[in-house]
Amino acid sequence: MRILKYLFDKNRAWAKRVGAQDPEFFTKLSAQQKPEYLWIGCSDSRVPANQIIDLAPGDLFEHRNVANVVVHTDLNCLSVIQYAVEVLKVKHIIVCGHYGCGGVKAAMQHEELGLIDNWLRHIKDVYQKHQTVIEAIADENERVNKTCELNVIEQAHNVCHSTIVQNAWRRGQSLTVHGWIYGLEDGLLRDLKLAISNSDEIAEVYKMATGSSRS
Repeated sequence: MRILKYLFDKNRAWAKRVGAQDPEFFTKLSAQQKPEYLWIGCSDSRVPANQIIDLAPGDLFEHRNVANVVVHTDLNCLSVIQYAVEVLKVKHIIVCGHYGCGGVKAAMQHEELGLIDNWLRHIKDVYQKHQTVIEAIADENERVNKTCELNVIEQAHNVCHSTIVQNAWRRGQSLTVHGWIYGLEDGLLRDLKLAISNSDEIAEVYKMATGSSRS
């Protein structure tokens, strides 16, 4: 018996249903991918990127990790960004976190969790950088959510400073980096007022974004 047979059954049912709706769907999809968007998001299973923004397969290039972190030592993430920018020629890079992120919550606690503590160190750095603002918030959930927002802004800021994006802008390539956050409780995206299209905008937009609040 095939392990996880029910998932293969669901796959066949899905493929049959999609094929019935559009007989050319898989033929067209297998021919090429020309997405305009790179989505850098959290690994959380409750945040399915394509569904959230209602795009079909092939319309969104995607990288996910715990708490949507972008660091300059992560060759996996950087390779995705490079391929998206230099080969696929995406026009937008969207860093999208979500409220109530488990990775952010874990980073805000003072507990040893094992190997993942090394990854969460990046989020702890965000917390320490903005500690005064975060700790001024009385409600614990709101403190977590504010840290989720600031984490997105910092990671988008890191994307902007990557050599890949910097070189794309020097070439005159049309490329905008965005910072968004998703609400699990209502299914809605929020724009964190961070949209950067060239190096000259980084400092001013970052300053404005870090002073933003939920809207």
